[in-house]
Amino acid sequence: MKKIGFLSFGHWTPSPQSQTRSAADALLQSIELAVAAEQLGADGAYFRVHHFARQLASPFPLLAAVGARTSRIEIGTAVIDMRYENPLYMAEDAGAADLISGGRLQLGISRGSPEQVIDGWRHFGYELEGDEDDAGMGRRHAERFLEVIEGKGFAKPNPRPMFPNPPGLLRPEPHSDGLRQRIWWGAASNATAAWAGKLGMHLQTSTLKFDETGEPLHLQQAAQIRAFRDAWKEAGHAHTPRVSVSRSIFALVNDRDRAYFGDSGGDEDQIGFIDANTRAVFGRSYAAEPDILIDKLRKDEAIAEADTLLLTVPNQLGVAYNAHVLESILTHVAPAMGWR
Repeated sequence: MKKIGFLSFGHWTPSPQSQTRSAADALLQSIELAVAAEQLGADGAYFRVHHFARQLASPFPLLAAVGARTSRIEIGTAVIDMRYENPLYMAEDAGAADLISGGRLQLGISRGSPEQVIDGWRHFGYELEGDEDDAGMGRRHAERFLEVIEGKGFAKPNPRPMFPNPPGLLRPEPHSDGLRQRIWWGAASNATAAWAGKLGMHLQTSTLKFDETGEPLHLQQAAQIRAFRDAWKEAGHAHTPRVSVSRSIFALVNDRDRAYFGDSGGDEDQIGFIDANTRAVFGRSYAAEPDILIDKLRKDEAIAEADTLLLTVPNQLGVAYNAHVLESILTHVAPAMGWR
């Protein structure tokens, strides 16, 4: 059994060719797609966060709204850029969203990827400390967030508060028990995957990874997953580790599918640079008739290693079409792969 969810970047553009022409469209359609995914039997609705872009940005209002409209599906992010986050304010928002959803939040966080503006986190009021770089700052914010959501009090109460306090030191409220065991880290390298395992965060690995060996993406990710699990085991965490892999997968079952993705040209991994010094391998897209698609997916070792598969969706094609994309995988591919 493998959990299958969708991952949306929430792109929007005023172009007449887009079904998602405004920020309001992106948000409302994200909610509707989550509702449709739950009805189809999918397991997760996940959203990417980018700042200064025509994409989904502030995740917690969206997560809370999805939680209020659904009852079973996991709700998550992949990922929130921790360089931009206030750990304490985030703890309050995450606690509220988790309580609204009944404890279904699966919160993916990370140091982030190259953004739309130079040092965008500075505009949010954050600065580097000492000799750290922005990745180090993101990890520092993440570690503080993990401490806060443990639920232990740390703030000295006012002796004359506006409202009565419980005894002892105080914590941010609302607090959601169990959320700390549902935090994921989006890792682009083997070292950060092992760091996540050491801290007891689950692992999210996407359609790109730092190119550390020159091998195909799926082989590098499979090794990354094993490094994560080794670190988790060595740390002795009580809860069970989880791993998600993101992929662009399209089963071509009608003429519209073939028109959109029949000649996608993404049949091989690509090599590129995500900044001046970081070489990365970008994963291929999978688009084929179901029987051919199944044969190709069986060769992806990272998918085989993971317990959760996140299907990246072309959200600008609209809710109905993306629901069809999910249904095609759940109906024509998942059973043959042993995922259902």
